[in-house]
Amino acid sequence: MSQDLTATADQLLTGALNASGARDPRDYYREQLKKLKEVDPEKYDEAITYYCDKLVPSVASGEAEPLIAWMEYGRFLAESLMQGKTVSIDENGRSHPYEPDISQGRLVLHLPQSGGGGRAILVGLPSELSPAQKATYDVLVSGRHRSSG
Repeated sequence: MSQDLTATADQLLTGALNASGARDPRDYYREQLKKLKEVDPEKYDEAITYYCDKLVPSVASGEAEPLIAWMEYGRFLAESLMQGKTVSIDENGRSHPYEPDISQGRLVLHLPQSGGGGRAILVGLPSELSPAQKATYDVLVSGRHRSSG
């Protein structure tokens, strides 16, 4: 993968982030990659291959919308870390089946498989969390039983 391709993909993501006001997921996804490298080096290698062979080329070529492509990558990382299902949480705190759509202002979480234990994994954040989304995040992702907000 060339540095030019990566730079183009980064520029397109930055433009999409600026235009939408969305939060940049890359730092959080890097943390997920670090965890994945520790717990399953083979899946870590698959995540790097996904990044190099699918994510960057599809964004750089204009084939994929940058924010959706990155959310799909976040979902791939979450699924690599834990079996479960990905859901969207609307501003009222209601869960919906996940669809790759960044226009709805939804919190996107990957929930552990029933009986699997563990906390939900963050996949996507809206530009601003509603009180219900904040409470959902606090309980399912952070493990707090009282909202910090």
